[in-house]
Amino acid sequence: MLKLGITGGIGAGKTVVASFLKAMEIPVYVADDEAKKLTSSSPVIKTKLIQLFGEKIFANNIFDKALLASLIFNNKENLNLVNSIIHPEVLSDFNKWVQKHNDKPLIAMESAILFESGFDKNMDLIVAVTAPLEERIERIRKRNQSTREEILERISNQFPENEKCSKSDFVIYNDNDKAIIPQIECILQKISALAK
Repeated sequence: MLKLGITGGIGAGKTVVASFLKAMEIPVYVADDEAKKLTSSSPVIKTKLIQLFGEKIFANNIFDKALLASLIFNNKENLNLVNSIIHPEVLSDFNKWVQKHNDKPLIAMESAILFESGFDKNMDLIVAVTAPLEERIERIRKRNQSTREEILERISNQFPENEKCSKSDFVIYNDNDKAIIPQIECILQKISALAK
């Protein structure tokens, strides 16, 4: 079994690539979604977040997502502490998920923070999805009505796109110029050849 990491900055098109792989019956673990679920449901994460921020983070036994966001926004120390709690639990959950799919020749993990989290070390191959900045901004604006300033702030807090690309085995250009599906198919053919 080969493990493929899918990463890219916000608005680059990771989800499009992941959706295509799912349509081809390649299992995809969406790390960002699973991290959100685990933050609400994992007793380990709950205990550690309460130790860090107090009972208020789970007032009435309900995870206060907005409070956590305010505590880590523009606070690198808190962000790093929260990541050090959540990332190991996500990785543990991913490893259990891998066991359930161990009959598959190829599985994938989609993660915006594949490199930042260290998840890349658990992948055999990595594909970065990239797109021009203005296209990314436009996609995000359509999706969640953020202002340009808010989007640029989020982008500036992510690992630089060119570094993601240089650290990856494959790059998909999602720029409305090159068709995305042939690029994915070409990468899958190369991966298939490696798996033999």
